[in-house]
Amino acid sequence: MTETANGTLAALAAFLDAGGPVLKIIAALSVLTLAIVLLKVWQFRAVRLTRMGFVEEALQHWREGRDQAALDTVSNTRNPAGPVLAVAMRGCLDRQVPTELVREEVTRIASASMERLRSMIRGLEVIGALAPMLGLLGTVIGMIQAFQQLEGAGSNVDPALLSGGIWVALLTTAAGLALAIPAIALASLLERYIDQFRHRLEDAVTRVFTLRVWHEQPPEGVMDTAPAAPPARAVAHAT
Repeated sequence: MTETANGTLAALAAFLDAGGPVLKIIAALSVLTLAIVLLKVWQFRAVRLTRMGFVEEALQHWREGRDQAALDTVSNTRNPAGPVLAVAMRGCLDRQVPTELVREEVTRIASASMERLRSMIRGLEVIGALAPMLGLLGTVIGMIQAFQQLEGAGSNVDPALLSGGIWVALLTTAAGLALAIPAIALASLLERYIDQFRHRLEDAVTRVFTLRVWHEQPPEGVMDTAPAAPPARAVAHAT
């Protein structure tokens, strides 16, 4: 087992040495990419980003006038939508605070939550953009070195020398593309999760305000749809 591990490490070291310093930089960026992805997955799971079932439960309590039950529902969750909805609900319950001020505070807290969720994703995008360029740089440097060796060989040109130099040069381009493709794909996937969360949060906050206004001041002709009682005279005539 130890011999196998040592052999693998030796092969990896030889591979990095063949690619030169540029390949080593790409290898370091690949380790950083893996660390960022694992950290973001852990963060999303820790805050239960995709579990938004509590929102409908809280809005149902809010719609039916059970304000404390709605506040308890949004407070007993690790999802970042909970504090945002709690501020919106408490602002609606406090008649002394203007609605515009409540919306500003909700927007501030929501923006802070979104900034925390988007942290380090920009790093993935930068790595995805830089990796192919680094690979191309390594290829150009390798090609220059290969032709310098050919020039130094003079008339004794060895085709194996040229082919070996080109192989080493193209190695960095392949490594750069192999890093850039998953980095960009993973960054897009994480952004998709965040966009879905943002859409659900905006919808929930809007419903907090509209449901409260609807409950307190129902639109004319919508809530009062029950048929009017017949006049007493008509009732007496019918009997």
